[in-house]
Amino acid sequence: MNSISLILDFPTPPSPSCSLGVFSASQLDDWNDSQLLPTIQKLMKGYNRYLRPNFNEGPVEIGMSLDIASIDAISEINMDYTATIFLRQRWTDSRLVFPGNESVSMDGRLVSLLWIPDTFIPDSKRSFLHDVTVENRLIRIFSNGTVLYALRITATIACNMDLTKYPMDRQVCSLQLESWGYNVQDVVFYWTRGNDSVRGLDTLRLAQYSVESYYTSVSQAVYETGLYPRLVLHFSLRRNVLFFILETYVPSTLLVVLSWVSFWISQSSVPARTCIGVTTVLTMTTLMMGSRTSLPNANCFIKAIDVYLGICFTFIFGALLEYACAHFCTLQHQTISDVQRDLQREFDESNTNGAIPLVTSSHPSKLMEQSPKQEGVRSQSISSREEQGGTQPLKGCSLSSIKDIPRKAKSIFSVENPHNIDRYARTVFPLSFFFVNVLYWLYYLFI
Repeated sequence: MNSISLILDFPTPPSPSCSLGVFSASQLDDWNDSQLLPTIQKLMKGYNRYLRPNFNEGPVEIGMSLDIASIDAISEINMDYTATIFLRQRWTDSRLVFPGNESVSMDGRLVSLLWIPDTFIPDSKRSFLHDVTVENRLIRIFSNGTVLYALRITATIACNMDLTKYPMDRQVCSLQLESWGYNVQDVVFYWTRGNDSVRGLDTLRLAQYSVESYYTSVSQAVYETGLYPRLVLHFSLRRNVLFFILETYVPSTLLVVLSWVSFWISQSSVPARTCIGVTTVLTMTTLMMGSRTSLPNANCFIKAIDVYLGICFTFIFGALLEYACAHFCTLQHQTISDVQRDLQREFDESNTNGAIPLVTSSHPSKLMEQSPKQEGVRSQSISSREEQGGTQPLKGCSLSSIKDIPRKAKSIFSVENPHNIDRYARTVFPLSFFFVNVLYWLYYLFI
């Protein structure tokens, strides 16, 4: 089918015998109306653009197709995407039938002279029609009355996202087309070629996503004012996780491994081990804060990346607490050993002097010596208090109790060898981290 351009006035018929556009009268007489190109005057004669085609005769069937030129941005914060699309609509208007086997391409500015569908995108937040250098519209009328209306638009469309498995997530977005004022009794929407009506998604290249699949569907929108035709394009987007592995997962894992270096440093090197622990904790905190800058601050989403960063932070903080515990046990072990040596030395000295060492309840590490004379006076005082009906607790304790104090304190507050804490940590921490990683990746990748 040939294509010709619609003009406002009758064209001058070309002739090989003409010179500089000058025609003879006989040549003009031979050019009858059937040979003239269709003009706007002929097509618009008796045409009412305020009435839809097939008025009072049934709904107008409108076929649609899409070309996805680009998906410019996908925002997790606003939960929307911006796409540039070529929308093509096709319907039949019997009032525009003209003889011949040709098609007429009209200027886009003449759209206001024709009836066109009131198609809109219900989930659109912002949209505009491209107008460089002119409004990007196309009107083509075929001889059988079929009208092709195409336009290029850019729209920001809402997309409800589930970020629970971010960044191993898979999002399903949609592009809906509905009629604003005409219900299902007036117009009927359909895809011209089913799933093949949508083109461009197969070759689309996105920064963080890849298009897995897409399909089309036909449904009806239910509103208070009635039922309206609806066409829906569903497409699935899979996020590329490699970027996040290099940016977040690898650094956080290396920070956990770095925190384990302190297990091989001597416990007496307090500044070195403390510096490693505090530095890794602060670095991990900065990494956790940076990973949330491009995500919505919603409490309803506990994302996969938050879980992993929380696991890493727990292991790093646990390594710092491990050194605190090991250092405390080392100090306790040294204190108890010193107390035992002091007790043994004082006991030996008391045997040579005939005195009995006592440890008060408030100062167990200090020794008090009493001579036999003082002990006799103290015994008489205690017996006199018992005769008066009152008993007073002893401030001291017997020799056997003194020997039991270090043993009880050692069994409760001390570790036999504090250096074993570091030895166990060298094995327990890596194995635990490896096991948690296996569970994490199995859950978020395959479940």
